Amino acid sequence: MDYVINILTKLAEQSAFSSLTYKNFIMIGVACFFLYLAIKKGYEPLLLVPISFGMLLVNLFPGIMAAPTTDVNGNFVAGGLLHYFYIGDEYGIWPSLIFLGVGAMTDFGPLIANPSSFLLGAAAQFGIFIAYFGAIFFGFTDGASAAISIIGGADGPTSIFLASKLAPELMGPIAVAAYSYMALVPIIQPPVMKLLTTEKERKIKMEQLRPVTKLERILFPVIVTIVVVLILPTTAPLIGMLMLGNLFRESGVVKQLTETASNALMYIVVIFLGTSVGATTSAEAFLKPSTLKIVALGLIAFIFGTAGGVLLGKLMCKLSGGKVNPLIGSAGVSAVPMAARVSQKVGAEADPTNFLLMHAMGPNVAGVIGTAVVAGTFLAIFGVK
Repeated sequence: MDYVINILTKLAEQSAFSSLTYKNFIMIGVACFFLYLAIKKGYEPLLLVPISFGMLLVNLFPGIMAAPTTDVNGNFVAGGLLHYFYIGDEYGIWPSLIFLGVGAMTDFGPLIANPSSFLLGAAAQFGIFIAYFGAIFFGFTDGASAAISIIGGADGPTSIFLASKLAPELMGPIAVAAYSYMALVPIIQPPVMKLLTTEKERKIKMEQLRPVTKLERILFPVIVTIVVVLILPTTAPLIGMLMLGNLFRESGVVKQLTETASNALMYIVVIFLGTSVGATTSAEAFLKPSTLKIVALGLIAFIFGTAGGVLLGKLMCKLSGGKVNPLIGSAGVSAVPMAARVSQKVGAEADPTNFLLMHAMGPNVAGVIGTAVVAGTFLAIFGVK
């Protein structure tokens, strides 16, 4: 009988119930809520499902993120599974490969046809700088403030990349906030867009974009890489991979590479990145006052970024004599292609015959480049290579 009791005692000690706290159960609830948003509501399920499941796993079994160690005899003890996934986040591997896939899927034609879209993409980065100074006001270090502020670009991979360099201890809250706001673009942006525009402006129909030649499409990623990396070498991992993926697409001679980068490789990396990012949100690391500050600053950055793009769109509307619909400015945040679809949706609500999607894609892809450039600027400022 003592033997049975001893076995049962050991099993009880090994169960998760012996080590879980109420904070772990809170995080398990949060993970389930994110799963609900992803599966039931369809909010960025490709990202939220692996992130929320990683969050669930680490709060049930913290050892899944344990680093490798040695035992008392000096023997090697392997780390947890998701620790090895997380190494790709720490070294900036997964975010860079995500950019490769994004580049292979993205049509830069609307941006090439309308270069003024670069201005709208730049204006939408305004929220990043608002959040940067706000984070400093809240007591975060300069590096942490920069990492937090990039949430305003609505670019999850860039947020993870910058956090891994400047504030690895905050990567979990930053990544979760960034991807959450990416998922909530259709909810957050429309009220800001409608507040800052009139119905007349929202009904503006824009002229069809000019055709873009194959030569222009091929030269664009090469020229952008040369110019941006010469000015800001620290952007090479993100901009370089983004443009390499796009060159795969536009060259027309490496169809297999294009399909691999935009499909199989992309989705494999999403699994690794999503689960490992979710696994950084253990109760001890996530349930802190600083997390609430990060979430609030991310929302402020996102709202001001949307507003910055729309307000510049209004200025361009006036300067062009009413030829630019200000709604496309909101797509300057780099949530591709969600933000462009929101511009289309709000415009169609004002006039069902209005078609803004392709016009909004210009600022949208410009925002991807803009956010990467801002991240590179922060890295250069703080001397990180």
